[in-house]
Amino acid sequence: QVQLVESGGGLVQPGGSLRLSCSVFGSILGINVMGWYRQAPGNQRKMVALVTSTDDTIYADSVKGRFTISRDNAKKTMYLQMNSLKPEDTSIYYCNILRLGIDYWGKGTLVTVSP
Repeated sequence: QVQLVESGGGLVQPGGSLRLSCSVFGSILGINVMGWYRQAPGNQRKMVALVTSTDDTIYADSVKGRFTISRDNAKKTMYLQMNSLKPEDTSIYYCNILRLGIDYWGKGTLVTVSP
């Protein structure tokens, strides 16, 4: 069994930065893809950034050049560095992993970008 716990959300002004963390509890063997998704009120959950087992990364167009996904296998933690934040980045951010054909989700962390 795998559990994911996000942290690092909060209130930040436009133009500011935050770093989200996703801690993995359980085995990390067999993880194919790790990623961050977000969901704003009334909207569908959308992919923000992915990192594969070969360290290839994929970003949503809306965050390219501003967000950076990374992972530290030794710490069993994934990160999302978010810079130049905009009000439209306000969402609940969810950590996700695909491991041995099974999707696992965290409970989310709220990011609010507001003056």
